[in-house]
Amino acid sequence: MREFIVEADGGSRGNPGPAGYGCVVLDAATGETLVETYEYLGVVTNNVAEYRGLLAGLRAAHDLDPSASVHVRMDSKLVVEQMSGRWKIKHPDLKPLALEAGRVFPPGRVTYEWIPREQNKRADRLANEAMDSEGSASSVRQPSPAADSDAAAAAVADAKAEADRRAAKAVASPGWAPADMGAPATFVLLRHGETPLTPQKRFSGSGGTDPALSDIGREQAERAAEALARRGTIQHILASPLTRTRQTAAAVAERLGIEVTVEDGLIETDFGAWEGLTFGEVRERYPDDLNAWLSDPEAEPTGGGESFAATATRIAATRDKLVAAYAGRTVLLVTHVTPIKTFVRLALGAPPESLFRMELSAASLSAVAYYADGNASVRLFNDTSHLRP
Repeated sequence: MREFIVEADGGSRGNPGPAGYGCVVLDAATGETLVETYEYLGVVTNNVAEYRGLLAGLRAAHDLDPSASVHVRMDSKLVVEQMSGRWKIKHPDLKPLALEAGRVFPPGRVTYEWIPREQNKRADRLANEAMDSEGSASSVRQPSPAADSDAAAAAVADAKAEADRRAAKAVASPGWAPADMGAPATFVLLRHGETPLTPQKRFSGSGGTDPALSDIGREQAERAAEALARRGTIQHILASPLTRTRQTAAAVAERLGIEVTVEDGLIETDFGAWEGLTFGEVRERYPDDLNAWLSDPEAEPTGGGESFAATATRIAATRDKLVAAYAGRTVLLVTHVTPIKTFVRLALGAPPESLFRMELSAASLSAVAYYADGNASVRLFNDTSHLRP
């Protein structure tokens, strides 16, 4: 009896949100990839997408050989335990999918194994391609040795043409990560809404009065939440510990139904004795310290504040920690002017003085994607379109 291995995965950006699945069918004896397929599902939950991936993989294996046995490998503990009969299926959306999956092959011919996410990279990559496609589907079957020679030759030619097309696209688009690196960790950077100090352009860092959002700031946070809900891609929310960022994050979290995690590394720079002062007031009171601060990233604000160099070191460490923790995920980071500019500066490899050449508005959105090889891609900066009436 022939045996297949099915690897399947599904995901939803928003849960529920734009979703897709990916699955791979392998020959258990040779390890040969026989089928790769993915599909965009519209707006559904993660669990529904996982079950749809399983169902697609089982059907693809059945099409290859209905008399075969199948070993399913998935990183969804829920699906594996439910399909193995160890967990009850209570959710009404999942019961019909589980029943349908159980009918593809006769009982006893399918076994299930949970695997860590890092061992399910092919199906995960396909699921992310499905979510990125937003409406198209793709299925590629590898030719078997017994296939008709003309059909096999045509399949090989098609595969080569596709490879050439991808290679040409990569050459024509320098800086883009190759497709086989999987989905990046994407940080959507949201600056908090206005506080009473914002329109006055006063220094407001981590060492000041920790102001709350103003009425305008709360409205801006709601507008940002609406925009992010429409996009439907956020999977996690992290916020600086300061009041204004936690309030902004809470508005988004309520709209998306996602809990907020406080991340100390996202806190604003400490501006020392300059806290609460305007630039002009600092120029008048501390001219030498200000000049040094503007020309040297190692210089600290008066009174032992945090230098830009120290902020960059902190943000780089926070970035590395979060990229490792949220690989392949889209994460909203609700933070402040200096951290966001620093994320962007480091992604671009720009010098420290570039911080003074960036305009970052209250409640604006920026985005940076981080790939497995360490490269980064700035995808958005200071978007305020959601704040317009």
